[in-house]
Amino acid sequence: MSSKPVKPANVDTPQGLAFAMAAYLMWGFMPLYMKMLAHIPPAEVVAHRVIWSVPIAAVVLIVLGRTNDLIEALRTPRTLIMACVTAVLVSINWGIYVWSIASDRALDAALGYYINPLFSVALGAMLLGERPTKAQGVAIALAALAVAVLWIDAGTLPWAAVGLTVSWGFYAFFKKSLPVGPNQGFMLEVLILLPLGLGYVIYLSTTGQGHFTVAGTDMALLMGAGVVTAVPLMTYANGAKLLRLSTIGVLQYIAPTLIFLVAVLVFGEPFDHARMIAFPMIWVALVIYSVSMWRQLRHSKM
Repeated sequence: MSSKPVKPANVDTPQGLAFAMAAYLMWGFMPLYMKMLAHIPPAEVVAHRVIWSVPIAAVVLIVLGRTNDLIEALRTPRTLIMACVTAVLVSINWGIYVWSIASDRALDAALGYYINPLFSVALGAMLLGERPTKAQGVAIALAALAVAVLWIDAGTLPWAAVGLTVSWGFYAFFKKSLPVGPNQGFMLEVLILLPLGLGYVIYLSTTGQGHFTVAGTDMALLMGAGVVTAVPLMTYANGAKLLRLSTIGVLQYIAPTLIFLVAVLVFGEPFDHARMIAFPMIWVALVIYSVSMWRQLRHSKM
C-alpha cells in the first residue's frame, strides 16, 4: 500500500471559508489597532510584532505536531537562506504598513493591497515567463494608469502603496519556493528576525527611548501586536488549504475594502478627486482580472 498523503480535493469547505473570512476580517480591521500605536516609531512596533509572534507560532506548531518540520528547516542551509529573504521582505512590508497607518495614509495601504494581485501576475510574466491573458494585460495597464493618476496629482509616486505592493508581491513569490508549510515558514521567519527585534528593543530600553514600560497601556498594546500579526496569518494559512484558488482570489479583496472604508469613514482621510478617479480604475481592473481568472480555472477543468 502507498504511504503517500492523499491530496485534498480542490473544493471549498465550510471550515476553509470560515478560516479565510476570519483572517481577512482581522486584516481589514487591523488599522484600528495599529492606529492606537501611531505615537510609537514603526521600527519599534515591527520589532514587537516579531517578538510576540514567536510564542504564538510556537504554540500552534506544538499543537499541530509540526515542530520536527521546523527543526529540519533550521538544519537545511538552502531553506534558511530562502527564509532570510522572505523574512526581510515581510518585515519591510510590516514597516511600511505601520508607517502608513500612523501617517494617515491608510488609503495608500488599501491601494497597495488592491494592486497586489495584478502585480503578482506581472511578476509571473517577468520572472517566470508566464503569459497573462489579454484581459489580465488590460487589468495591469489600468492599475498602472491609476498609479500614474495619483503620481501626477501629488507630484510623487504613492510610495507607501507601491512599497506594500512590491514587498508583498516578492514575498509571496519567494514564499512559494520555501520548502516548508505555511505555519512552519512563518515561525522560521520570525525566529530569524527575533535577534534583531530583541536587540533593537533592548537598545531602546537601555537608552530610555522605548515604549515598553510597565506604566500605561503601551506595553499591552505592543504585546498584542504579536497577536494581531500571527493569528490572521496562521488562520489564513490553514483556510487557504481548504479553499479553491478562485475563491481565495475573490476573498482577498475583503481586507483592502475594509481598510478603505476604515480610512475614509473612521479616520476621515480625504478622498480627493485623484483618488475618485484612481480607485474606480483599480476596482474595474480587479473585476476584469477576477473574471479572467475564473474563466481560466473553468477552462482548465473542461
